[in-house]
Amino acid sequence: MKELLKQYPLTGGLILLNLFAYLFCILLSGDVIDMNLQVLVDMGALYGPLVVLKGEWWRLFSAMFLHGGMTHILMNMVSLYIVGRGVESYYTKSAYLALYLFSGLIGALASLAVHPQSVGIGASGAIFGLFGALAGFFLAHRAQIAAYSREFMKDFVAIIGINLFLGLAIPSIDMSAHIGGLISGFIGGYMLAKRPNSLWVYVLLMFMAVLGGMAYLFGYYAQLYR
Repeated sequence: MKELLKQYPLTGGLILLNLFAYLFCILLSGDVIDMNLQVLVDMGALYGPLVVLKGEWWRLFSAMFLHGGMTHILMNMVSLYIVGRGVESYYTKSAYLALYLFSGLIGALASLAVHPQSVGIGASGAIFGLFGALAGFFLAHRAQIAAYSREFMKDFVAIIGINLFLGLAIPSIDMSAHIGGLISGFIGGYMLAKRPNSLWVYVLLMFMAVLGGMAYLFGYYAQLYR
């Protein structure tokens, strides 16, 4: 972990934050393998009525660092380790954080729209955003790195295919968050690969998208729970 933090401080730092949150959940749940659902809600999991109707929008952020069990966090942290190092190599630190956080937020909003009565947790939306960012990078530079680009896109399609299959086969996997994060990350990754100085444009666009999503959810939930 020390070597990871030295070479890839953002990726290592995010993994540590997720592990710390999981450790805290273990203490409150009294279980290492499966987290107590009420503990997760108390710690900031996504739950539509609380987020939208009670105005607890901070859950869009906190839910990104919560996981439901050992398998869940291991899968996500291995994925973050694999993809995070690539994104941290190709983009600036501020771009990396923007891609990660906005992908997570957009993924959370998508989850609330599709699953208004479910509890949502996990870093998957943000991690899929990083996968999308790498796809955007290789697409933007496909002429200069044609061979690497083709190989990456093959792997990328395979990863997405596997996750789509798992999402259809396992009901607990939230594909809406994955897709929302993937789209957000791809847009940002392509933009920033083409124009590295356009980070402020991406941040502004995503900020507007988040506000628009919140406004939509407010109207949708008002109708749903009236």
